[in-house]
Amino acid sequence: MADHTLADQIADQLRRDILRGKLNPGDPIKERDNAAEMGVSRTPMREAIRILAKEGLVTLRPARSPVIAAPSAAAIRDHLEVLIALEILSGRLACARASSDEIDAIALIHDELVDGYDDMDPLEAFELDMRFHRAIAAAAHNDALIHTHSAYLARMWRARFLAAQSRRNRDRVLGHHGEIVTALRARDAEAIARTIETHLSDLMSAIDT
Repeated sequence: MADHTLADQIADQLRRDILRGKLNPGDPIKERDNAAEMGVSRTPMREAIRILAKEGLVTLRPARSPVIAAPSAAAIRDHLEVLIALEILSGRLACARASSDEIDAIALIHDELVDGYDDMDPLEAFELDMRFHRAIAAAAHNDALIHTHSAYLARMWRARFLAAQSRRNRDRVLGHHGEIVTALRARDAEAIARTIETHLSDLMSAIDT
């Protein structure tokens, strides 16, 4: 369990290094060197790399160092189309199944982002944004959907972060999130579906450009 927890922590650090551009698509991850740099053994480092490979952020290569994945634009668009459908379904189901406490928790994430958006580190704001979307999926109470959404969200992590930075628009992002919370409180599945589609269609446009 300790090794697994450490592996998750290492994966989090590597994921942030990918988002910040310290590790770029095509860069090798040298297991021994990275383990030494982080002050950990190679076993949890190896497991962390496997975690990122499952997420699509790292490409494993037989008898060679794994590399940071470099998905094509077409692959990114394909994944995003699926992610949009999953998030719309999550929103619809959350309107029907989320408890009042879960909706309050989602609203609190939104409030935290509103209060700190202007002063937050961009990566911190992005991770809070993703926590908002994960919380909606969790409130759908469908294990298959939660698992699939998590997998596609992970695969879109870098592309979504870069798109958010290229079009960092406080009013648009927070406005959409506020409309999502309003729709959740009203249990309005149609309104939440429309807002999520608009929210993520903007992301599709950002990635295409």
